[in-house]
Amino acid sequence: MSIRITALTDPERSDASHRLAWLASDLAGSPVGSALLRVFTSGGQDHLAELELHVHPAQRRNGIGSQLLDTAVAAAREEGRRSVITQVEAGSSGDHFLLAKGLRKVLALTYARLPLAKADTAALRDIVDQPHPGYRLVSWDGTVPDDLAPTFAASRRAMDDMPMDDTDYGTVVWDVARVRAAAAAVAARGELLHTVAAVDESGSAIVGFTELVVPADGEGDGQHYGTGVLPEHRGHGLARWMKAQSILQARERHPALDGLLADTADSNTYMRSVNDALGYQPTHKSVEYQLDLQDSPQP
Repeated sequence: MSIRITALTDPERSDASHRLAWLASDLAGSPVGSALLRVFTSGGQDHLAELELHVHPAQRRNGIGSQLLDTAVAAAREEGRRSVITQVEAGSSGDHFLLAKGLRKVLALTYARLPLAKADTAALRDIVDQPHPGYRLVSWDGTVPDDLAPTFAASRRAMDDMPMDDTDYGTVVWDVARVRAAAAAVAARGELLHTVAAVDESGSAIVGFTELVVPADGEGDGQHYGTGVLPEHRGHGLARWMKAQSILQARERHPALDGLLADTADSNTYMRSVNDALGYQPTHKSVEYQLDLQDSPQP
């Protein structure tokens, strides 16, 4: 099938990444597919690009996906990237396509949902009310308050050892400016960011956090963004404590909210056990693929 691939311009750039995009259209000008390449530029991840590729179901198996993939990979090479990662639903046509193209599976994830109408609020309150000597919970909406910002940014290293299996993901470097920029990006989309954090009372520093993003109208499903506890403070049940508080707050503040979504690496057995205990129910699985550009032939 003859197609035309047009490069698109993305006016939004950040200190952490920029995006390249392409639209595939047939000779009549009708869109048949697209590719979006996020090129990470911050320290710790400036070797990496992340790909989203879509082809209209009626136009698959016509070589469109292959041409878009080749275009995106060539651009990633020009950007000096070492690795390209992309995620698809397990067992989907995209799963089979990427495997046939020689990309390798590097990570398996399980998606889960907590129907809020079925949440055991009494059990959640018991978890929240359980004493955690030396720690207390704090919470805020939107951007972190100024007095908490430095230790909140420092606590983000709790995600550095998050199980990523064979993914060449690198390390996300956080500072106060990046924390604030992330919150601003959520607000710019018209969504609401809620954060619950655990504070070490001996030094008043944040040592763990869990984030939840909710649609602006408070309806549909909210999405968990990240939950982490600094290594030196693990083993005290802080993740379950914070997440239980986050669920209760979501129910109280957004009574029309249907559920909460979470995705967790299959190898992250601890967080999966926390989600299971809190009532999250698996919905589907996805697979992360990676192309190692230094080892792959030129297109």
